[in-house]
Amino acid sequence: MRTFLVSIIKEDKFFVARCPELGVTSQGESLEEAQANIKEAIELYLESFGEDLPRQTSKPFWTTVEIAYA
Repeated sequence: MRTFLVSIIKEDKFFVARCPELGVTSQGESLEEAQANIKEAIELYLESFGEDLPRQTSKPFWTTVEIAYA
């Protein structure tokens, strides 16, 4: 079992899901659909390329920063 970080954002009518670790992207009309679709996309990616994945050494830390701009 392995955990992958996934980012989901709403873009127009769709929720776009991305797994930056693998470079896999999917989408759905709802948050739940986007989650199911990215899971399926990751599973398909692993079926094709899983043997070449580096071992996960640590969990990434993500945060946000606020920037003022004109």
